[in-house]
Amino acid sequence: MVNEFLQEILAIVVVAAGFLVFYFILKRRSTPQIPSEEPKKHDRTKEYANDKIEAVPEIKEEPKIEPLPEISLPEKEEEFKVIPSAHEVVPEDLTSRRKSDKTIPKRSVPEHGKITKQNFSEFAGERIMVAEDNPINQKVIMGLLAGSGIDIVMANDGQEALDILENDTNFLMILMDAHMPRVDGFQATRIIRENPKYDHILVVALSGDTASDDIQKMKNAGMAEQLEKPLRMDSLYDVLYAYTGKGAEKNESAEAHSRKPLDIEKGLQTCGEDEGFYREILAEFITDYGNSSNQLGEFLRSHNLQAADALLLDIIGVTENIGAHPLAEIASNMKLALSDNHEQSYFSLYDQYRAQLDRLLQDIRAYL
Repeated sequence: MVNEFLQEILAIVVVAAGFLVFYFILKRRSTPQIPSEEPKKHDRTKEYANDKIEAVPEIKEEPKIEPLPEISLPEKEEEFKVIPSAHEVVPEDLTSRRKSDKTIPKRSVPEHGKITKQNFSEFAGERIMVAEDNPINQKVIMGLLAGSGIDIVMANDGQEALDILENDTNFLMILMDAHMPRVDGFQATRIIRENPKYDHILVVALSGDTASDDIQKMKNAGMAEQLEKPLRMDSLYDVLYAYTGKGAEKNESAEAHSRKPLDIEKGLQTCGEDEGFYREILAEFITDYGNSSNQLGEFLRSHNLQAADALLLDIIGVTENIGAHPLAEIASNMKLALSDNHEQSYFSLYDQYRAQLDRLLQDIRAYL
C-alpha cells in the first residue's frame, strides 16, 4: 500500500515538474519576442535621432500657417499695383478739374461789342500771373493790359511759376503757356491742382494747339479754359468777366443808381394793392434791415462769409417784394462775389450796397 501511495505522489510530482518545465519553456519563448520587438522600436527612434528629426518642431509650428500669407500677399500687392496706375492715367486729372470747377464759380458772358484796352480797366485791382517763356509773347500781354490797373506777375516757365506760388498765392488766375522748358504748363498745372492752397486760382491755357485732342489734354491737366495764340482781346476779356464779380458790375450798378431806389407801384402790386399792408412791410424793413450795412461790414471784416451770405439771401427776397430792385441787384452781385475768394471784389460791392441802402431808406421814410 505504501509503495502504491509513493508511486502516486511521485507521478504527481513528475507531472507537476513537467508542467513547470513546459510553462518555463513557453515563457522563455515568449520573453525573447518582447525584447526582439522593443529593440526594433528603439532602433527606429535611434535612426530618427541620428537623422536629427527636426521635422517634428516644424510640424508643431504648422498651426501658424506661414505658407498661406506668402500666397495671399503677392495677390494683394498685384491689386495695389493696378490701382495707382489707373489713377495716374485719368482719375487724378478729372478730380483736379472737378475741384477747380467747384471752387471757382463761373458766370455767363453777355453779348458785347468790340473790346478795347480801356475795357480791361473794369478789372483793376485783380492780380494775374503769366507763365510764358517767349519774350515777345510776354511783351504782347503786358502791352495789352498796360494801364488797366491789373497787377501782372511774369514767370518765364512752369518751375518759376511754382516758385512764385510758394510765397504768393494772391492771384485771380494764371495764364499758362502749355509748352515751356524745365517744367511745362501741363505738369505745372497738375501740381497746382493737387495743392489745396491754390484751389482759388484759375489756370487758363495759352496755346496755339486748337485740335479737340489738344484741348482735352489741357482740360485733363486741370486747365479750366483755353486761350488761343495769338491772344485776342475779346477772348481774354470774356475769361476775366466770367470768373470775377467785375466787368458788367459797373454797368449794372450805374443802371441801378439811375433808377429809383423804391418802385412803389411794383411794391403795391406785390401786396395786392393794399397800401396799408405795404406801408407795414416797409416799416418792418427799416426795423429789420435798416442796419444791415453795418451787419454786413462786421461779417466781412471778420471773414464770416457764411453769415454774410445768409443775410444777403434774406435781403434779396425782401427787397424784391417791396420793389427795391437796385438794392436787390447789388445784394445778388455781392452774394456771388463772396464765393470767388477775392476780398477786393465783395468789399467794392459792399460800398455800393451801403450807399444804395441809404438812398432806399430815405425814399421809404419819405413815402411813409
